[in-house]
Parts: sequence; structure tokens; C-alpha cells
Amino acid sequence: MKKRKGLLIILDGLGDRPIEEFGGKTPLEYADTPNMDRLAKIGILGQQDPIKPGQPAGSDTAHLSIFGYDPYEVYRGRGYLEAMGVGLDLSEDDLAFRVNFATIENGVITDRRAGRISTEEAHELAKAVQENVKLPVDFIFVGATGHRAVLVLKGMASGYRVGENDPHEAGKPPHKFTWEDEESRKVAEILEEFVQKAHEVLEKHPVNEKRRKEGKPVANYLLIRGAGTYPGIPMKFTEQWKVKAAAVIAVSLVKGVARAIGFDVYTPEGATGEYNTDEMAKARKVVELLNDYDFVFLHFKPTDAAGHDNNPRLKAEMIEKADRMIGYIIDHINLEDVVIAITGDHSTPCEVMNHSGDPVPVLIAGGGVRTDYTESFGERECMRGGLGRIKGHDIVPIMMDLMNRSEKFGA
Repeated sequence: MKKRKGLLIILDGLGDRPIEEFGGKTPLEYADTPNMDRLAKIGILGQQDPIKPGQPAGSDTAHLSIFGYDPYEVYRGRGYLEAMGVGLDLSEDDLAFRVNFATIENGVITDRRAGRISTEEAHELAKAVQENVKLPVDFIFVGATGHRAVLVLKGMASGYRVGENDPHEAGKPPHKFTWEDEESRKVAEILEEFVQKAHEVLEKHPVNEKRRKEGKPVANYLLIRGAGTYPGIPMKFTEQWKVKAAAVIAVSLVKGVARAIGFDVYTPEGATGEYNTDEMAKARKVVELLNDYDFVFLHFKPTDAAGHDNNPRLKAEMIEKADRMIGYIIDHINLEDVVIAITGDHSTPCEVMNHSGDPVPVLIAGGGVRTDYTESFGERECMRGGLGRIKGHDIVPIMMDLMNRSEKFGA
């Protein structure tokens, strides 16, 4: 029995709702996607709920679920995964947080992402904070992707029951950090001190002086949330399925998830996780890795960002960008030897500007796949596809069975 290889492609935030200016089509239905449509004609479509119907999923919990883990059991907060994603060497006693560089004016948050500052700017600002802020505990503060950063308080894991200062929308002042026990109170006090001292450093930094002169939002404040400790992963993905697995990712959070479950993670030059990401660099890397690995995971972020920005035309453009990436891959592999699944980790409808509980389109094509009668990859076509409506954690087992790598249950 021939064993096939697997390629899982997640277009972050792929699912959407009808857009009036598109004549009621979604961005995926409106976009020109000849390569995904080609796979739809030789594959099988359906819908998937990353966690359960109607439950909006975070990118962290959604990815854990899609890779076969129960997020209600293993999830210990996003911060630790972000920290793993930027390559930090942590212990189980450390407490980690995800951070946004933000803009504050007269005590009010005016932009939660500081105008989506670049990764290079964020790293320079983070370095200045690390070098100039002093706290009563050891800490690590580093830039991640784009406007994101990671904060680690060494040895403070017992204080994980701490709140956040992120109001989650512009036009509001930052929250005060709350706590649930004495250890968490200590953490809250440290975080308040850190935010204030960091604000003083950021306010006068040359990066922000330059942004002021250019009329751009300054990154002069830190929004901290997602307290996380070591995740409770019972068995690595690679051990469970007995495969050698690799991932091509630019976003730190998703890198962290992949590393936590045993994937080797690669970020080719030019892959940024932002609108300007070099999708062809990712495509070339995937083709290369399929020569050496049994299972490859490819993550594409900009589709989600466009949903958060309520920009349906840009989302359609990013879907077309992803389609070109997929086209290169399928032109350079033997589809009979590979099982390809394409889906999203969640829906990010433009009208919502956030994750929603809408089901996500899913496509499976390649060797061994029973085809249905669908003609294109879009939400409505997926509603009538042969897969029906499945859970996110069903995707990998279906792929592994088609790859002839599943084991029989029972005699």
C-alpha cells in the first residue's frame, strides 16, 4: 500500500459573509481563484467548524483543534505559544503575554495596532524597552510579527490569573490590570509598572519621532493580554501520527503552536505574515519540504488581516495572492502522491472585523480522494460538497486515511 504525503494549507480568517458591493458574494466567491477551483473540480468540498458550531475561535485554539487537540483540555493561554513562536527558550515556571504596540493620546487608545507598524520598527522599539526598563523581576521583551510583541516574566507562572489592559477597541482608555489571587496581584503590579516605564521609553524613541513627522500613528503604548503558561500537549503530532512534519509560517503565534506539537518550522526570506508577504517564497519552500517530509503545513495570514480591517476588496486580493501560491505548488508536485487540504482556522467576516462562529470552507484533493460534483471553491459550493459539515479536528484524520497512514481500530 503506497503511503502518500500530506499538505495542509490554512488561509487565516478565510470564511466571510455576503458583501453587498460584490453582489452578495463573499470575498472567496468574488476572487479569481483558478487554482483552487481546479482542485475543487478534482476534489471534495465541505464546511468545518474549528471548535463547534457558532463558537468563534482564536487562532491558537482553532489551530490546536485542527491538529487534533481538544483546546478545552490543552490550552493554557496564548502568551506562551507566542513566546515559543519567536524562539524563546522558556521554562514551565515562566509566564508569557502577547503584546500589541498601540497608540495612546490623552489617556485614550486611538489605534490598537499603531497603524500596523512594520516588524522592523517593532523589533527596534522592543529592543529599546528591554534595554531601558528595569523591573523587580527578570523579564524578556521582544518584537514578534508586525505590531505584535511578546513579554515573559521569568518564574511568575503561578500568577497567571491576571487580567489585561487592552480595551479591545479604539476610543477607550486602557484597563487596569485585575487579579484573582495574591500571586496574580504581584504580576498585575509588575505589569502596571512595566507599561508606564515602557511608555516613557517609547514616547521619545526615534522610530516614533519619525512616524510623527510622517503623520503616522506612533507606537507609544503597550496593550498586554493573553497570559499563558506551558501548554498541556499530551502527545506530539509527529509521535501520534508517526510522521516527519514541517511547517512554513511567518506569524509567531502559529509558529508556537507548530513547535509545541513537534513540527520543524521554516520562515523563508520575504515571508512576513503581512500584506506584502512573498507568497512565492512560501510556495517554493513547500515544494522543497515535500521532498523530505511526510506532512507539511502552510500558513497564510493576510486574508485574516483584511477581514479585521473591514476591507473586502483587499481580502479578495489576498485570496488571489494565496491562489497564485497554491498554483505554483500544484504545478510542481504530483497530485497523485499528495493529499492537499485547504481551509481557514476560522471565519473573519469583514462586517464583524473579528473572528466569528461561521463555518469555514474546506477543500480536500489529491490522491485517493472521492470527488463530488462541485465546480469552484466558495462558501455556497462548500455547503453542497460531499464532505458535509465536519469539525476542525476531523480534517487531519481524513487526510491521514487518504494518505494511507491511519491504523485500524479493532480486530
